[in-house]
Amino acid sequence: MSNKFVLSYSGGKDCILALYRKIEQGDIPVALLTTVKKSSEETWTHGLSFDLLEQVSKSLELPIIYAQCDVSEYEDVFEEKLREAKKMGATTVIYGDIDIELHRQWDIDRATNAGLDYELPLWQADREEVVHEFIDNGFKAVIKKVNLENMNGDFLGKVLDRELIKEIKKTGSDACGENGEYHTFVIDGPLFNSPIELDITGKTFSNGYGILDIN
Repeated sequence: MSNKFVLSYSGGKDCILALYRKIEQGDIPVALLTTVKKSSEETWTHGLSFDLLEQVSKSLELPIIYAQCDVSEYEDVFEEKLREAKKMGATTVIYGDIDIELHRQWDIDRATNAGLDYELPLWQADREEVVHEFIDNGFKAVIKKVNLENMNGDFLGKVLDRELIKEIKKTGSDACGENGEYHTFVIDGPLFNSPIELDITGKTFSNGYGILDIN
């Protein structure tokens, strides 16, 4: 019997691979759930605009639930929006975390408080195998953000492939960026009806991070 689920969506490769695996297993997504900063109207962590998110929603043919919040209310608003997904038929929350226990516990707590089951399809997988699986299945992701302690701004805007993963590893960074070395935005692949169109306007460097400016 198919489960219906809501995906905790950041825009990045890991959550999209988790979505792909679940759909391949016959489960049915009802919505994406993403967190948006109240102050700047862009997503937390990846800095994606509403326009880009709406493109994703249209291409994947999935509604997006926006959890608009500041830091102090992040968890409460997330749980509130999970309950909204539950009303849409979701019984489970799907997360893309791989092996950081603190993240897993956060995931479990949010789902449990909202009265939903949870699943982490990539949990305890080999990090490099995860990113290779993503690439080999035909997904395309651009590097949206880098931690400048690990990687320089030249990586911004590059599309992930096996050769780029080798370059990332040469910097001493994790192949999957699971420690926050880099963040991606998935723009095309087998789940997308059409690629996401990017208008790249430049790069911004602040607070130890490099960010690809896209509209």
